[in-house]
Amino acid sequence: MEIRKVSAAESVGLPLSHDLTQIDPAKHYKGPRFRKGYIIRKEDLVILKRMGREYLNIIILQEGEVHEDNAALRLGRAMVGRGVLLEGPSEGKCVIKAKHQGILSFDPEKVWMINKIGEWVLSTLNPYERVEKDQPLAGFRVLPLVVKEDTVFHAIDLSGTFEVIPFKSSVTGLVTIGNELADGIIRDVFRPRLEKKLSSMGGMLQEQLTVHDNEDEIVEAILKLKQSGCDIVICTGGMSVDADDRTPSAIRCLCDEIFFQGIPVLPGSMLMLGRKGTTLIIGAPACVAHNERTSLDLVLDRLFAGLIPDSATVASWGVGGLCRNCEICNYPHCSFSVRP
Repeated sequence: MEIRKVSAAESVGLPLSHDLTQIDPAKHYKGPRFRKGYIIRKEDLVILKRMGREYLNIIILQEGEVHEDNAALRLGRAMVGRGVLLEGPSEGKCVIKAKHQGILSFDPEKVWMINKIGEWVLSTLNPYERVEKDQPLAGFRVLPLVVKEDTVFHAIDLSGTFEVIPFKSSVTGLVTIGNELADGIIRDVFRPRLEKKLSSMGGMLQEQLTVHDNEDEIVEAILKLKQSGCDIVICTGGMSVDADDRTPSAIRCLCDEIFFQGIPVLPGSMLMLGRKGTTLIIGAPACVAHNERTSLDLVLDRLFAGLIPDSATVASWGVGGLCRNCEICNYPHCSFSVRP
C-alpha cells in the first residue's frame, strides 16, 4: 500500500488515506465529512471544492491487495443464501438482513472459523432464531483498511451461508380433551391464545373439537381433523400420568412415527410430537392454556418452517430451556427462544 498526493479530480475511484474534516459555521458543525478508506466519487468533487480541498492523499493498492469495502462485499456475497439480502459495504462493514419472516439458519462453526482469522469480525443472531422481515441477522467487517487477496479467499473458503427459512401457511386443528370440558363444566381458554400464535406465523385455526378423556374419541377427532386438511393437529389436555389421561396412548397408537415424548423445557415438559401420514400430531400439556410461553412455542416455530425436531435435537434444549416468566414477554427475543 502506498500513500500518494493527487489532485481532487485524479482521486475519483480511489480511497482516502485519512479522514477529511468539514467545518460548517452555520450549523456549528465540525466533523469528518469523508472517512479514511472512503472511495471518492465524481459527485464528491463539488463538496471537496467547497471544503477547499484541491489535493488529497489517497491510497494506491499494490498487487495482491484489496480495499476494505471490496473485501467485505466479496465475503458478504459468499454468505448470502436464500431469504436474505446484503447491505453495504460502508467503511469495510456489511449487514445481512432478512427478506421475510422465518427461522434463521447458518452454521455457527463457520462464524467461529472466520473470527479466528483475526482480520475479520462477524457477529450474528443465534441459529434457528425466529426473525422478522428486514431484521438484521449478521454484521461483519474487515479490520484493516487494506487486506491481502489471500486473506479474502481464505475467508470465503471458510464461510457458510445465511438463510431464512420462511414459515408455511399451515392449517391447524385443535382437539380439546377433558371430561369437564366436553360436559360443559368449564370452558376452554386456550383457543384465543393459540389463534394469536398461529396468526403471527401466517397460519390459521381451521376447526376445534372437544372430546372426553376417551382414547377412541381422541383418535376419531384427530382423524377427522386430518381428513379435513389439517397439516398440524394439536391435542391439549390429558398429557400427564393421571389415571384418566388417555391422550399420549391415543397419539401413540394412531401415529406412524413418534419423534419424541417429553421435552427438557419448562413449562411444557410433557409435550409429545408424532406423525400420521403427512399430518403432524402434537400432544400439548395443560400449561399451554395458561402460560404465555411454553415448549409448544419452540416446536411450532420449527414446524411452521418445515423443520421437525427429533429426540436427539430436543435433548439439547435443556440448557436455556427454563422460561424466566418475564413480566413483559419479549419472545422470541430472549434466551428461551434460542435452541440449537
